[in-house]
Amino acid sequence: MEKIKALFIKYKEIIMYIIFGVLTTLVNWVVYTVLMKIFGSSAESEIILFTMLGRNISMKIFYIFIASVVAWIAGVIFAFITNKIWVFESKSWQLGLLMKELWLFILARLITGVMEWFGVPLLWAIGMDQDLFGIDGFLAKIVVSVIVVILNYVFSKLIIFRKKKEPQTETTE
Repeated sequence: MEKIKALFIKYKEIIMYIIFGVLTTLVNWVVYTVLMKIFGSSAESEIILFTMLGRNISMKIFYIFIASVVAWIAGVIFAFITNKIWVFESKSWQLGLLMKELWLFILARLITGVMEWFGVPLLWAIGMDQDLFGIDGFLAKIVVSVIVVILNYVFSKLIIFRKKKEPQTETTE
């Protein structure tokens, strides 16, 4: 038991990031799924907008984009709170630091969010439109999500919640 506890302490940040990353992904996927179920029931989702690479592109791609953006917003809100408090343990709620962290977090997530917003519809449009769990194009959503999670960790660890090095004090003998 002590060995497990020591391993948890040693890898706590990564373990917590994985746990909250999975929960953030679930928030994103649940919101996306609910919206796609709502949009999918719309009769106008089959209206053809244009043809790309020999495929008819319907209103569905617009709905996929909207669902991706709304799901991203829900995920970012959830992720910022959980990453600040439990993953990177940024204890300060001083307004200046909080706004800096929030701004950097949103900026980094915008970068990966753009990848998600356009990546999922793009992969869907070029043929990764397989249904998974009864959701149209969910395979594309999963592929993009894996890439986004890895990049989000790198941005959070190295830029947003970077720990400041403690100044070393000289010891005199």
